[in-house]
Amino acid sequence: MQLPLYWIDAFASAPFTGNPAAVVPLTQWLPDRTLQQIAFENGLAETAFIVPVATAAPARQPRFHLRWFTPAVEVDLCGHATLATGHVILRELRPEAESVAFDSRSGVLEVTRRGEQLELSFPITPVSPETDAGVAAAVARALGGAPAWLGRSCFDRFAVLPTAETVRTLRPDFAAVAAAGGRGLIVTAPGDGTCDFVSRFFAPQAGIPEDPVTGSAHCALAPYWAERLGRNRLHARQLSPRGGELWCEVAPELNRVRIAGATRLYLRGEINLPG
Repeated sequence: MQLPLYWIDAFASAPFTGNPAAVVPLTQWLPDRTLQQIAFENGLAETAFIVPVATAAPARQPRFHLRWFTPAVEVDLCGHATLATGHVILRELRPEAESVAFDSRSGVLEVTRRGEQLELSFPITPVSPETDAGVAAAVARALGGAPAWLGRSCFDRFAVLPTAETVRTLRPDFAAVAAAGGRGLIVTAPGDGTCDFVSRFFAPQAGIPEDPVTGSAHCALAPYWAERLGRNRLHARQLSPRGGELWCEVAPELNRVRIAGATRLYLRGEINLPG
């Protein structure tokens, strides 16, 4: 059995930047164990698998089922791998389409062309203050001190630091990050004058010590900073070693965050499986 494989750099402003994701289009689902083994073999933070929605009639907006796997586990949401999957469909498989819809564990997600960029439309992820003293202590150990503010979303812990430089130079204690629970730890601060806010994302408990660029985290980050900065259109930068640029628009009346970025095809190939 041969399966197509695409390797896309999402939120990539230049070659060898952004967050790489593997995308594997399927005609029908393979066993979960096989999907997990493929993701482990790929060795990237995320591998996305898609299957066409059987009831969808040919239309200007194609529709697919979408699942995401880290090398260790299946996850409920992944922004950069969704953007990468949008690239594969809109620029490789269905170049005549202007947008694509995905049925996922996190509801219906969309990717739309926006000039040279692609744009995600995701639900807003609310953030509330962290009230668990054990979590707060673990985050303080992870960061080497208490953050300026600590919150949580349904996915992640959310720590605000005073400056972009403190985010850039952070060397977290990964055991403490994992002990804090949740999917991972978002660390953020106001921008340095070249962007509105910065962030990094750590998820050792999901097999990802640091994620290069995390689209789904911006479903929480963008609304948080939009409220504090008093505007709904924001330029974000993730300060991982690879780095990435994101342009966010918060639409509270729709409960949505639009997240746009550039994508680049790095590799096109085949997976060879027995059978």
